[in-house]
Amino acid sequence: MPLRIESTAFAHGGEIPRLHTCEGNDSSPPLAWSGVPEGTRSLALVVDDPDAPDPQAPKMTWVHWVLYDMPPGAKGLPEGISPKDLPAGTREGTNDWKKTGYGGPCPPIGRHRYYHKLFALDATLGDLGAPDKARLEQVMTGHVLASAELLGTYQKKRR
Repeated sequence: MPLRIESTAFAHGGEIPRLHTCEGNDSSPPLAWSGVPEGTRSLALVVDDPDAPDPQAPKMTWVHWVLYDMPPGAKGLPEGISPKDLPAGTREGTNDWKKTGYGGPCPPIGRHRYYHKLFALDATLGDLGAPDKARLEQVMTGHVLASAELLGTYQKKRR
């Protein structure tokens, strides 16, 4: 079975509920995964938006969440998880707000895509401080056994 990531809050390609955005509680959506390959020593999760700031003229990929060294036996993350409730051993990286933790969708204009990327790694990465996505990707090079993506979209309702 291939590695798979999903959410009970939204379908792949569907709209992320307001609750999980800056217009709601800004709480992380529930995530579940399956098909973790044999030999996996840790999991990493990156949530990013390649449409920033404007989907018609994207200039950067905005990073919303970075987690790594999650135990391979973890089956997912509950809705609105706090740092103290992350699976034992999980480490947090830095998002593009220059802080750790989840930052929900808050697009300035248009409908953006949000990729929830799960990686199965053949190693634990150890204490990297609070790496940003680029640093995490650099350290993961050569260690990715499998990856999976869940895509959600969001456009602000208020102007």
